[in-house]
Amino acid sequence: MSRGGAKKERSDGPERKCIVTGEVQPKARLIRFVATPDGVVVPDIAGKLPGRGVYVSADRAALEKAVAKRLFARGFKRPVTVPDGMVDEIERQLARRVVDLISLARKSGDAVAGYEKVKSWLDQGRAHVLIQAMDGSARGKSKLSTPYRGRYIGWLTAEELGMAFGRQTVIHAALASGGLGKRVVEEAQRLRAVRGWKDGGKGRAEG
Repeated sequence: MSRGGAKKERSDGPERKCIVTGEVQPKARLIRFVATPDGVVVPDIAGKLPGRGVYVSADRAALEKAVAKRLFARGFKRPVTVPDGMVDEIERQLARRVVDLISLARKSGDAVAGYEKVKSWLDQGRAHVLIQAMDGSARGKSKLSTPYRGRYIGWLTAEELGMAFGRQTVIHAALASGGLGKRVVEEAQRLRAVRGWKDGGKGRAEG
């Protein structure tokens, strides 16, 4: 599987049906939406807003189709209004969520940034997730490999990754196993699909 390949894992958690594809999927792979009392569709990235929710696959094409085909009205069974630029807003919120989770991992000692620190964690077998900025040097990134049976995230920008570590930019980062690692990977996979990120076929991601 490629570095950015989305691994299909069995989930024992709750599942919901996508209003676009009709497929039943784990909630972790979907975006939940609610409607305000005045009928405005609101993305519920954290899945915690009150009210009846409808779900769309965390995929840019599916989200754009839901908007274009006015499928939210069918899902909510009433007229609703979809704000302009909602898909782009979902992407921004997902990116922020991934950044915030990585920041929390850093504060708990489960994340490091910088080539030398990341290399040290990889050599020690401490790193479970390798994270590299999508706009970093391909040559520089190729010097580090995804940990065996680990995961790879390569669709955050250097600026976004920098925000997680309180720096202007970061190219290389790593997460330890356990802690927030699983949540970071789940949210990053949703971001990957919404961002439409395509892997160049280098490396692999196993988990």
